[in-house]
Amino acid sequence: MKRTTKLALTGVVCYLAAIAPRLLHRPEPMPRVYYAHRGLHDNNSDAPENTMAAFRKAVEHGYGIELDVQMTRDGQVVVVHDFNLKRVCGVDIDVDKLTYEQLKAYPIYGSQETIPLFQDVLDMVDGRIPLIVELKYKNSHSLVCEKTDAILRNYTGTYCIESFHPSAVFWFRLNHPEVCRGQLSSNYKKHDGKTGWSMWAARHLLMNFMAKPDFIAYDCRDMKAVSKNICRDLFGCPSVAWTVKSQAQLDECRKYYDYFIFEGFIPKE
Repeated sequence: MKRTTKLALTGVVCYLAAIAPRLLHRPEPMPRVYYAHRGLHDNNSDAPENTMAAFRKAVEHGYGIELDVQMTRDGQVVVVHDFNLKRVCGVDIDVDKLTYEQLKAYPIYGSQETIPLFQDVLDMVDGRIPLIVELKYKNSHSLVCEKTDAILRNYTGTYCIESFHPSAVFWFRLNHPEVCRGQLSSNYKKHDGKTGWSMWAARHLLMNFMAKPDFIAYDCRDMKAVSKNICRDLFGCPSVAWTVKSQAQLDECRKYYDYFIFEGFIPKE
């Protein structure tokens, strides 16, 4: 065998080893329902994103919920997507610079809703629908994994966790391996103009060797992403499409994904 052929085969083996998800002792798969992105929300209504009102609407309609968690200055786990409040509350300050009591002073998109505690959301949902919990992992010193896990250990409903940051997924691999865990990713260069080795590695799921995810949640616009499809087709790792924003988009990406996170429309059965 020629040296170039051996090198090529070695490269393929290393690549497959790097992107391989968890292969043994996988948890039960999540229910095959549609998942409402940040709740069944409308930011021009009285039920904006990641609010109790949006979560109640999702529960009432029987949809699963995708939501985001991060921490306040006083160590409370709250449900909000952005690290900074400017977009959702019109205040240019980071969530982790405020206590929970201070956060309650800022309405979301001018509604009567404010940023809720994660525990309050769990109490309201009460296991009636499944949850996808995205960990907003700000830095390596964040306690969000530990705090979120402590809350979820007392929750009896169906849930999984996911994060864009392999370190957060890896934390659950080490500390609570029974939990279904997912790696979020996208074609960062194409959509966000983000380049560099770390973005390239994240796009191609090369950190899976560390995190060993149970599913891959990938930008629905990148339905033909090679590493995502190898994980799905070769290793049997489910793919989750985020975020689907129309029925046409849903229909287009159906054959490339197993689960769908949606917003802005009601999926047809």
